[in-house]
Amino acid sequence: MGKRKSSTPGEENLLLPIPPSTLPIVDTHTHMASTFDFYRGRYKEGKYQTVYEFVKAMYEGRNVEAVVDVWCEAPVNRTWREFADAAADKEKWGGLEYWFVMGDHDAKSYTDDVEKDILEAMAHPRCVGWGEMGLDYHYDNSPREIQQAVFARQLKQAVRLGKSLTIHTREADDDTERILKAEVPKDHKIHIHCFTDSPGFAQRLLDHFPNLYIGITGVITYSTNTDTSTVVHNMVAPPSEPLSESSESSASPSSLRILLETDAPFMVPANLYDDLPAIRGKKLPVCHTAMIPWTAKFVAEITNKARLRSVLPTPTPASADTEAGPEPTTEPEPAEVAQTDAWDADLVMRVARDNARSVYGV
Repeated sequence: MGKRKSSTPGEENLLLPIPPSTLPIVDTHTHMASTFDFYRGRYKEGKYQTVYEFVKAMYEGRNVEAVVDVWCEAPVNRTWREFADAAADKEKWGGLEYWFVMGDHDAKSYTDDVEKDILEAMAHPRCVGWGEMGLDYHYDNSPREIQQAVFARQLKQAVRLGKSLTIHTREADDDTERILKAEVPKDHKIHIHCFTDSPGFAQRLLDHFPNLYIGITGVITYSTNTDTSTVVHNMVAPPSEPLSESSESSASPSSLRILLETDAPFMVPANLYDDLPAIRGKKLPVCHTAMIPWTAKFVAEITNKARLRSVLPTPTPASADTEAGPEPTTEPEPAEVAQTDAWDADLVMRVARDNARSVYGV
């Protein structure tokens, strides 16, 4: 009996094709240690022996400017200090700037000792925020009342220190909103990471906190998730404020209050596979920072459709006295989109880059 052929693409496929944007990449939420561990787990004979070798290979020529690495284990993984101290030698990280945040979203494991270790990390010059932390009612790994208490406790500490907030929230809209509004000043800098919840929830947070941004990962490209696309759509063409034909171009790129992130090693952008025909039918087992331009491309496509729909006339229903014509087109035709002042992946990358500087100072 023959040996079963592996469904995992060769590791050479992690070295990506020409991206849809070559502008500087800032990944505002990644897990460097976990990404390398995933790589070593799927490629036992892989050629890269250290996280630094892996990063240099994956990002060579990809214009990766900076990453915000996320540490959220309890007890705290002490490797954070090695990674952060290595930032003093920029070449060790392949030329990128290394920054990090630290928190805990495994509430049942949060103790005074864990908090002490996090506070130690907060004093490091490469630490730019507290997180990820928050509520997860999908997995419910900790009792909800404990999740809420630990979330509020971490928020208090982060606000006291003036640290930007990296928030994890899943299927916990009401409690997340309530606790944030109770504990966080309106002008505080907030990153709602990897948003997949209701568009209404996102809009309430955006309306209340002027320095809050929505984290967009490759999950926005998945057909199983439409909420994230709707959030982006509403930033550009709010349903309650339809644009007139004369003001079509008035939707400023600054309305995109988003941060681009990977949450690597998870959530490879689905549209990346359009540019990887050699592995058709297979899936890459590891996401990494150089994939962000494909997420930016998808965001640009959403914004262009949203801006076009906002100026197309609403179809007039056929009267009972006339023969009904064909059903109105629900999707803009490509030619129609091309005629607008289209936004592209470069524009999304620039806006997200500015937003990362605003939230994290990187």
